[in-house]
Amino acid sequence: MTNHQFYMKMAIEEAKKAGDIGEVPIGAVIVKNDEIIARAHNLRESKKDPTAHAEYLAIQKASKHLNSWRLEACQLYVTLEPCVMCAGAIVMSRIPHVIYGAKDPKGGCAGSLMDLLQEPRFNHRAQVEIGVMEEACSQLLTEFLGILERRKNHTNSR
Repeated sequence: MTNHQFYMKMAIEEAKKAGDIGEVPIGAVIVKNDEIIARAHNLRESKKDPTAHAEYLAIQKASKHLNSWRLEACQLYVTLEPCVMCAGAIVMSRIPHVIYGAKDPKGGCAGSLMDLLQEPRFNHRAQVEIGVMEEACSQLLTEFLGILERRKNHTNSR
C-alpha cells in the first residue's frame, strides 16, 4: 500500500462517517510531514450550512492546528474532486498538493468542469493527482445515491 492509498483510506473512513449520518459520503484528510493534522467529512445537512464540505472543514481544522492560514507543505486527500468553493479554499490556503479519488463531472473544479487548481492567473497552483482508490471512492457515492433513490421511490409510491 502506497502512502497515497493509506491516506485515501483514511479519507474514505471519514466519508463513511458522513454516510452513516445521512450526509453525502465525502471525506478529507490533510497531511503534513507524514502526519494527519486534520480530518473531516461532509456536514452540510447536519449543520444546515452550505459551506460544511469535507475539504473546507478539514482546511479550517488544519489552519487551527498549525495556527496559520498558510497550509504550505501539506497534502489534501479527498474522496471526491473539489467543487468551486473548496478549490478556492485550497488556492487561498496555499495547499500545494491535492489527491482525490473520484471525478465529479457535474461540479468538479480540479479538472472536470474547470481546473481552478491549475489556473495560471492565480498566484498559487496545486499539483493534482487524480484517481487514487477511485473505485472505492466512487462506490461509496453510488451506493449512497442508490439508497436515496430507493427512499424517494418508496415515498412516491405511497
